[in-house]
Amino acid sequence: MPIRPSKFVHVVYRTRRFEEMLAWYQTVFGAKVQYQDPALAFLTYDGEHHRFAFANMDLIDPGGGGPDDRGVIGVDHVAYTYSSLSDLFERYAELKADGIIPYWCIHHGITVSMYYGDPDGNQMEFQVDCFADNDDANAFMRRAFSINPIGVEYDPEEWLEKVRSGTAVDTLLARMSDLPVSPIRSAVGAGFAPPGG
Repeated sequence: MPIRPSKFVHVVYRTRRFEEMLAWYQTVFGAKVQYQDPALAFLTYDGEHHRFAFANMDLIDPGGGGPDDRGVIGVDHVAYTYSSLSDLFERYAELKADGIIPYWCIHHGITVSMYYGDPDGNQMEFQVDCFADNDDANAFMRRAFSINPIGVEYDPEEWLEKVRSGTAVDTLLARMSDLPVSPIRSAVGAGFAPPGG
């Protein structure tokens, strides 16, 4: 039986109505802002560190279309949490054996994540939380996201070996450096080609 996620966790939206979207989600969901800068915002309505994230495309892609141009506006990705770092990396190994590989492996600080694209290019994040306590995750966001709200890339093969060799999980989950800031990658931008595509 394949290793499955333990829960569905968040959705990320690309928008050219950044402030309007934040206000709407705060009103409709009673959500509060966990972290916000001019380009990105992370909101939650419960104990999860974030349920929604918003990318301000007017800053990220200022030469792009208008607010109703659906080319880059809409859902960026959906995210699923795995029960353990071992589950995340063993699933990585299983999928790799089937010819399915992540296009982006990144330590966000609050999560260790792998991003995949389906045959239509829909993006999804498979992740493990770095903090057992949401207060600690929020404190990390307040401290480190002003330096690096994206994360630091890692080599999944190197991490798979570390996980399998028994490296202490705490040392892997703790992001040891806030730099270098990874560029934002996408299934298309990374030259991802789905199996058989």
